[in-house]
Amino acid sequence: MTTGWETKSLGEVCEVLDSRRRPITKKDRNPGPYPYYGASGVLDHVADFLFDEPLVLLGEDGAKWESGERSAFAVEGKTWVNNHAHVLRPARSVLLDQWLIHWLNNSDLTRYVSGLTVPKLNQANMRSIGIPLPPLEEQKRIVAILDAAFADIDQLSWNVVRKLATADELFESILEAALDGVTDGWPETTLAVEVNEGHCDLLAGFAFKSKEYSNVEGDVRLLRGDNIVPGSLRWDGVKRIATDRFEEFERYELREDDIVLAMDRPWVSAGLKLAVVAPNDLPALLVQRVARLRFGPTWDPMFAQYTLRQRRFSDHLLSAQTGVGVPHISASQIKEFSIWKPPVTVQREVGRRVRAAQEHCAQVRDRAVTARSDTVDLRQSLLHQAFSGQL
Repeated sequence: MTTGWETKSLGEVCEVLDSRRRPITKKDRNPGPYPYYGASGVLDHVADFLFDEPLVLLGEDGAKWESGERSAFAVEGKTWVNNHAHVLRPARSVLLDQWLIHWLNNSDLTRYVSGLTVPKLNQANMRSIGIPLPPLEEQKRIVAILDAAFADIDQLSWNVVRKLATADELFESILEAALDGVTDGWPETTLAVEVNEGHCDLLAGFAFKSKEYSNVEGDVRLLRGDNIVPGSLRWDGVKRIATDRFEEFERYELREDDIVLAMDRPWVSAGLKLAVVAPNDLPALLVQRVARLRFGPTWDPMFAQYTLRQRRFSDHLLSAQTGVGVPHISASQIKEFSIWKPPVTVQREVGRRVRAAQEHCAQVRDRAVTARSDTVDLRQSLLHQAFSGQL
């Protein structure tokens, strides 16, 4: 803290208007033009209002209070606030609204939060939060610098988000062009034909009982749908069975280059969860509602993977559904998918080109992710400088 900056408690420099807020249950809200605020922002719009002035809201419960979480925000005009956000009117002769917001959002307020089951920043603790108070003109100067810098950072963050989306869209367009745009002369088949002729083996997983994996320290992982992310396998929270029982379930053994697909319809709707098994994913067994496709020597594994990652495959899977309760994709529906099958030499060349494009798009994506992280660090660095008097 800069020498000469006075520190006051929030209760000393803000009037707390919590007694005027009031919650409205969803069924009792009359639709209208006025924003209805909760702990982290607008929840609804209602027909009446409680406040009609500039104010600062700070989450009481249902918010996040770590540094950088933006638990405080400004409101103005006709508004309604429920009982999950503190309502503050700064003493504007000594404290700017935006200075208060920047300070609260730059601070780790978790030490003021109580309650384990339902964390809460109660009013007594909230009032005790200390706030540095440089002269008002200094607050204005620093806030002007922060607001201008944050506007630029927000624009940069938006550009990063667009770049991430562009990288994903670029790969999708390359994939579609590679597999749909040069198909003249390629023979067309279906997965059912490939299965019947022995060029592909399709298998759905086994319904393991909890007694088979509960409290087990084995080395054999059980591949469930939630272990699949697009393009790879994730083993967080994986279930296992004992190694000495592996042979008992050998039929469901996974091998390198197997293609696995989560069959629950909600997963397919959210984005196809399909991946290729790598050597470091083994040993593993296939669990219920995950399909495994194992292609023979007339197929290049990479080409087969990219073919199934096309949008038209997920569209096909979503065109019908089976199952009650949690609808899922059936093996017979997977088999109905029509698929191009050029010679293996052509498959390998197409797969190589798509893989090169995928790696390029991944590099673009990685740079964008790094840039997004840098914008967060820059914001925190500026705030640190501001409140230590270095800005």
